[in-house]
Amino acid sequence: MKILLVNPPNCGRSIPEERYGLNTLKQIFRGEPLGLEVLASYLPTHEVKILDLKAAPEQLPDAISNFSPDIVGFTAMTCEANTVITLAGQIKQITNAKTVVGGIHASNDPEFFNKPMFDYVVIGLGQRSLPELVQAIENEQTDQVKTGKIHGIAATNPNKNLIWTKRKFSTHEYVTAPVPSYNLTTEYRDSYFLPKLNVHMGYVVTAYGCPFNCSFCSIAGLTGGKYLCHGIDNVVRDLQALPQIPFIRLVDANTFGSIDHACQLCQAIKNAGIRKNYLIDVRADTVVHHPEVIEQWQQIGLRSVVIGFEEISDKRLTSMNKQGSSTLNEEALAILNQLGVTVVGDFIVDPDYDENDFDQLENYIYSHKIDLPMLTIMTPLPGTALYTETYDKITEFNLDYYTLTNAVTATTLTEERFYSRYADLMQSCHNKAKI
Repeated sequence: MKILLVNPPNCGRSIPEERYGLNTLKQIFRGEPLGLEVLASYLPTHEVKILDLKAAPEQLPDAISNFSPDIVGFTAMTCEANTVITLAGQIKQITNAKTVVGGIHASNDPEFFNKPMFDYVVIGLGQRSLPELVQAIENEQTDQVKTGKIHGIAATNPNKNLIWTKRKFSTHEYVTAPVPSYNLTTEYRDSYFLPKLNVHMGYVVTAYGCPFNCSFCSIAGLTGGKYLCHGIDNVVRDLQALPQIPFIRLVDANTFGSIDHACQLCQAIKNAGIRKNYLIDVRADTVVHHPEVIEQWQQIGLRSVVIGFEEISDKRLTSMNKQGSSTLNEEALAILNQLGVTVVGDFIVDPDYDENDFDQLENYIYSHKIDLPMLTIMTPLPGTALYTETYDKITEFNLDYYTLTNAVTATTLTEERFYSRYADLMQSCHNKAKI
């Protein structure tokens, strides 16, 4: 079958831009669609094309006309969900292709896509379930989906609730895996250059999910809350599949979620003689409790870490179920500074911030060596504990604004003042950005 996998365009909207003319806060996502490259590799007997609308936003009509797909599959983050609905509706008007949607939003809020422009919803990781769905469509055995026999797939049925069987995930499924279909994004490769940081970056996965359960995080929906390590040999092979890419982003929610796996992978990369720079995600407690692992990885090319400090207030950290503390964050930062590892520090700005809260965060950032502070706004994403806890406080339900740079609950400061403080802090943080 001919299968078109679509990465949606940059499409999130910006409240501060639309209401107050602050055009520096609109979220722009860059980087190859690794999830689609992985899915394509699980469909070796089919003709698969990846369409990256973030790199080429006008290509959808030509792709449909020239490729004539039998199946069109979309991935979508929460802020892209409405746009994907629109695109699927356009496709249904010009083709008889089956339409499928998956990704992080579908996994956390599948009912959102229970609409006429979609035929199927993939819930959770799709490496096993999507090929089973494709086979059922090819063999005209789609009743298997309607009865829940293909786990992790729901057939849409507008005006009625979706029916599906949850897929159970386990690490053994990822001990062996095909190499991602990096060749299917060759035409877009130059678009994955980040000019402000002067980085040409490739993506590789080492694990899925996270063993923690922060209230604001939506990652658990992809794996049913499990942490699934990728096979060591698979990761080494995938790194070798990108010989011309000097900088690798390990796109894991928590790269060192298993210390044993991290140590084995480090040794395997070293033994393979692979020489690249790495950007990883790591928790503060991991850095403090296992500084030797950071040092070992630095010896094979670790250059930068993304670390979720999230807050400078212990009270707010506790409310997030972060299982950390401001003291722990300070210790982790000191270790990373001493080792010379570049720090990308994530902070979450709560809409209830007042002037003093902004002042304290600003002083903290300026007084610590954080090479690239990243500031997002606390956003109750559907499917998270935070969404349930704060539902009655949500003032904006249009998912176009769920970019993590909009306040979708009421602000303590006037809205304009809140965004002014946020924008000024963001701009000053990024003036010295480096990774």
